Amino acid sequence: MFNGQPKGLYALALANTGERFGYYTMLAVFALFLKDNFGFNEGTAGLIYSSFLMLVYFLPLFGGMLADKIGYGKCVTVGISIMFLGYLFLAIPLGSGTTAIVAMGAALLLICLGTALFKGNLQVLVGNLYEDPKYASQRDNGFSLFYMAINIGAMFAASAAIGIMLYMQNEYGYSKEDSYHFAFGIACISLIISIAIYFAFRNTFKHADYSGAKPTTASQPVEEISKSETKERIVALCLVFAVVIFFWMAFHQNGSTLTFFAEQYTNHTVTGIETMFYDVWNLVLLIFVVYGLFGLFQNGSAKSKGISALVVVLAVGGLIWKYFSAESSINIEAPIFQQFNPAFVVLLTPVSMAIFGALAKKGKEPKAPLKIGLGMLVAAAAYIIMTLACVGLPEPSTHMEGGKEIANHVADVTPNLLIITYLILTFAELLLSPIGISFVSKVAPPKYKGMMMGGWFVATAIGNFLVAIPALMWGQSLTLIWGVLAVICLVSAAFIFCILKKLNKVA
Repeated sequence: MFNGQPKGLYALALANTGERFGYYTMLAVFALFLKDNFGFNEGTAGLIYSSFLMLVYFLPLFGGMLADKIGYGKCVTVGISIMFLGYLFLAIPLGSGTTAIVAMGAALLLICLGTALFKGNLQVLVGNLYEDPKYASQRDNGFSLFYMAINIGAMFAASAAIGIMLYMQNEYGYSKEDSYHFAFGIACISLIISIAIYFAFRNTFKHADYSGAKPTTASQPVEEISKSETKERIVALCLVFAVVIFFWMAFHQNGSTLTFFAEQYTNHTVTGIETMFYDVWNLVLLIFVVYGLFGLFQNGSAKSKGISALVVVLAVGGLIWKYFSAESSINIEAPIFQQFNPAFVVLLTPVSMAIFGALAKKGKEPKAPLKIGLGMLVAAAAYIIMTLACVGLPEPSTHMEGGKEIANHVADVTPNLLIITYLILTFAELLLSPIGISFVSKVAPPKYKGMMMGGWFVATAIGNFLVAIPALMWGQSLTLIWGVLAVICLVSAAFIFCILKKLNKVA
């Protein structure tokens, strides 16, 4: 799985891991921060949340266009510096008045601008590593590994945010509203680590920092393609972008309506073996078990198999010890559910790569467009399950407390429902997101790589803005909200299956 990859992949992946840890730490509690600190209702909080996500993913279009002219590395460096300032401003407690709202808006804008320069251009650097014929066949696997690294950072984000907030409340007496700012402060630290990794290992990917217009070495010539082929590729990418919009609309409910559901409808007390799921270190041990088993059964030396076996034994032993030392009952907070998606990404990435690797050896691996279509079908399945599970549940309700509108806890649905939903959405994500990014890096005309990667993020941005629609519907029947998302995913899947021939032509 890790063999045959360029060294620069790991440096870029680790740099992105640190940045994503900060981003998802902030995002894990952001919607709840808007409600608790400013007293916004679900609709307003959801609109701000989705607008922020939209800008985070829309502005990389312009960051990519700029990088096509001045260089990807320069934009990455400037971008992460601007992001740091944004998180720093969020970490300053200013209360809940007009000044605080304006400062929050300024901080969010800085994060968006910094991400515009950082995110897409870092991924272009990853794509450029695979222009070398030596690594070309490993492109999809490389992006899957890169995507896995992103989610390692995201996996610890929710626990870190909740942990620091509860610690500051219980040990230092900070209010819940003020404790959010310490979670935002963690993001500042993570960015410092990220940029340190980027510069410490820059020599491993420096050769990939070239634009389509100005390659830096003779060994990386610009591929010349005709105007008609350029147009054909751009059209194909735009069709994929149209589908991606609706995937992200459905997927990013994790920080919006799915979090509201966790807060208002999910049982906040778990007992027995289920308590194991909510300790992120148990998820880490489970990941070691899976990776150890893959190492054990893959081709390799007796020494490597022995190490893999030892990893499995130690990880299983750790899980057994954690089980017998775990509390019989624990209380859980709504943001904790956001750790499951990134954990499942890390857990399932080798499974996904093994399945498609086996199919590739038989010449039966589906092309990227088909994988994307299948991803939409899987996403639809997640919301069909939510729709059926919520039949008969009461509609959301609120009460006034301290001049603020507070949501009522109206049901005690098993937390396993959300875990299953996140698991299925993760399957969909692995079929669509890393594969889609790889598809863009492969198909984009050489002179427009930054802009086309930016186009992927624009599609994501539009989808993220549409995230607000279910939040604005909050207060109505849950079966209606989840049913709308299921139908949207099904229609998107049908669309991409209809244009598969056109997409496969350039894939």
